[in-house]
Amino acid sequence: MDAAIETQVNIWLNGNYDQDTKNEILRLQKDSPDELAESFYRTLEFGTGGIRGLMGVGPNRMNKYTIGVATQGFANYLNKTFPGAEIKMAIAHDCRNNSRFFAETTANVFAANGIKVFLFDALRPTPELSFAIRLLGCNGGVVCTASHNPKEYNGYKAYWNDGGQLVPPHDKNVIREVEAVASVDDVKWNGGEANITIIGKEVDTEYIKMVKSLSVYPEVIANQHDLKIVYTSIHGSGIMLVPQVLEAFGFTNVTIVDEQAKPDGNFPTVVYPNPEEAEAMSIGLKKAKEIDADILLGTDPDADRVGIAIKNNKGEWVLMNGNQTAVLAFTYMIEARKAKGLARANDMVVKTIVTTDMINEVAKQNNVACYDVLTGFKWIAELIKEKEGKENYVIGGEESFGMMIGDQVRDKDAVSAVAFLSEMAAYEKNNDKLLYDKLIELYIQYGFYLEHLISITKKGMRGQEEIAEMMQSYRNNPPSVINGVKVLQLLDYQLQVGKNIQTGATWDISLPKSNVLQFLLEDGTKISARPSGTEPKIKFYFSVNTKLANKEAYEATHTTLMARIKGIIEDMKLK
Repeated sequence: MDAAIETQVNIWLNGNYDQDTKNEILRLQKDSPDELAESFYRTLEFGTGGIRGLMGVGPNRMNKYTIGVATQGFANYLNKTFPGAEIKMAIAHDCRNNSRFFAETTANVFAANGIKVFLFDALRPTPELSFAIRLLGCNGGVVCTASHNPKEYNGYKAYWNDGGQLVPPHDKNVIREVEAVASVDDVKWNGGEANITIIGKEVDTEYIKMVKSLSVYPEVIANQHDLKIVYTSIHGSGIMLVPQVLEAFGFTNVTIVDEQAKPDGNFPTVVYPNPEEAEAMSIGLKKAKEIDADILLGTDPDADRVGIAIKNNKGEWVLMNGNQTAVLAFTYMIEARKAKGLARANDMVVKTIVTTDMINEVAKQNNVACYDVLTGFKWIAELIKEKEGKENYVIGGEESFGMMIGDQVRDKDAVSAVAFLSEMAAYEKNNDKLLYDKLIELYIQYGFYLEHLISITKKGMRGQEEIAEMMQSYRNNPPSVINGVKVLQLLDYQLQVGKNIQTGATWDISLPKSNVLQFLLEDGTKISARPSGTEPKIKFYFSVNTKLANKEAYEATHTTLMARIKGIIEDMKLK
């Protein structure tokens, strides 16, 4: 075994760690030395959004000790930033195994550091945590969740006082404080229990009231109250609020997918508890077909991502991707606000740089400002804060099935999105149309944009290095032609430089640094490469577009655009 790994193992075997932890280390030494090496070869990094990883023993795993060190570092930063003030933090968790234990550990460490803690009484959706921070006037918050990752994972998302996840300078400053915690002996584990207040229904009530206020067409819902909605929480925290929110909106015909309604960190009916995956939505889809529903909606374990399935004009069920869902939602909000006289001259919408540019076109043709930010809702939250009092935020979203309607929650919110998407379906039904028909109409009006995403995983200790080498190769030797089409520009968000590939001219990119590369092609194609910050994975986003002549041309045009994407993937050797 590598000497550095062995040193770390001995620190844990001889330090102030509980006996169960030490016993597990001894078992791994005997039975699974490779797993032991993976668990100890590095320290699980506290990134700009928090930490996420496999659960288990060791510094490279999610456990009581990595959670404790992270919280101690965060507490140290809070106490330095707000000296002498009463500091308040809100804590929530999802359905995952150990999430309650991790949330209580987090609460105990904050409390032992003299910080007042509001701890939810049971699992709650992530967006409610963001809402609670603002409602209770907290300095920040934490939610213990690994979002849509497999059951072996857990995580720790850190928030600031605006209800958004940490952004500069706080993200880097908290990371420095976490790294400065030398050992578990520096963690204050207990002694402040009197600082912990349990919260629950009272926050639920305020949150539901806020979401209800987002409805644009309550009179349409009254007409279509019996819209057949099927909802699945995929064993997650959405079950705590989604049914109540739909009821508050006025929907009376909601079918819950019973097989997935009980919160369960083992996710017994799915491989990946992610509404982006067809497999995770399959049981709900079966139920929707059985009862001839109008719409199927699903949320991930912490209820910040929403999946949607609707019927096409042949009566077949179709799973929408995140870009299609965002296009429908953004357009509905822009058009509905205009029709109801709610639109303001300073309205703005926000999307991420890897989300379909069709939204930019919709906003442009409707004279609404549209801003592009880096991937992650913390950047949408930061822009809202920056524009507060000058521009009116309406809706934000990203391709990975996230939406944020209104500014009372500063993170993606699948709970409000479920209600909002149901209202959209009710609106179209009230006009004797399907949401699918509306989407095709938008393609005809604004251009047919088709997006595709692939993820490449590089496992093990070499994984991150291989991904870094891949990105460096694109940076140093960008292609001048992809799939027979000229590359016009390379946008490097890490170096904050744009480059004209044909002339060599460069310009500055004003967004914060992020390890993302984008190739813009002569035919309007956009290709983005983005390594994950939490997993040994690199994502490639492809966006192509063309005109759609009429509804009848949809399928043939879709086939043409998909062939273009497949050609790009083959040419870039990404298969």
